[in-house]
Amino acid sequence: MPKHKTTTKVIHGLENVVLVLIVIATIYAIGEEIYLVIVNRTVSVGDLLLLFIYLEVLAMVHSFFESGKVPVRMPLYIGIVALARYLILDMKNMDDWRIMTIAAATLIMAITVFVIRIGHVKYPYPKAPDIEN
Repeated sequence: MPKHKTTTKVIHGLENVVLVLIVIATIYAIGEEIYLVIVNRTVSVGDLLLLFIYLEVLAMVHSFFESGKVPVRMPLYIGIVALARYLILDMKNMDDWRIMTIAAATLIMAITVFVIRIGHVKYPYPKAPDIEN
């Protein structure tokens, strides 16, 4: 077996270990958030947005397991939801410039997702040949 194939297998193995750790940590964080909702006996928009962030992380891991790639849009979605959550939770304590900056950053990320999506439709990636393990 050539040396680079062994290295590739080791790297893929490490990727899988880290992905499993991310899944475990995300499931733990989801459980912790649900526990806090139950203990506090109230659900806020911030709690729901945090759960959506966790859901996107799991979807990103699933996508990586399926294809071996992470679509660039997924971290952008997580960033958009995180900025929206930050804005919703801390708006009372923010000055106008901070609110405008966060809104502008959110808009830039949304436009970026839109441009990437258009690029994928107009200029799709060529089909990669199947790599045998």
